[in-house]
Amino acid sequence: MNTPASITTHVLDTAQGLPATGLRVRLERQCPDGTWQALAERDTDADGRARELLPAGVELELGTYRLTFETGAYLSRGGGPVFYPEAAVTFVVLEMRHHHIPLLLSPFGFSTYRGS
Repeated sequence: MNTPASITTHVLDTAQGLPATGLRVRLERQCPDGTWQALAERDTDADGRARELLPAGVELELGTYRLTFETGAYLSRGGGPVFYPEAAVTFVVLEMRHHHIPLLLSPFGFSTYRGS
């Protein structure tokens, strides 16, 4: 099966043991001059997923990308403390394939990895 080149994410609230629903995620691509170009903003769905972050008509290119998760807004809605108001994950697309970037979130920590 040939999976299209894309970027997706899945955010899990490890303190609650639930998907992080309604968490805003911003996708940017680094330009050759080092500045960042905004590509899209999405809210995670009921399963904590942003299933396709590239907007319609925008194709994945090789280069450096950044996902910024607005963790502070999400955590404050739940009444919890906010230590990290955002989590930024910068990654490099080295090949044209599906890139899944999950985030595991708690009030005082987060981690990420290259998913599948």
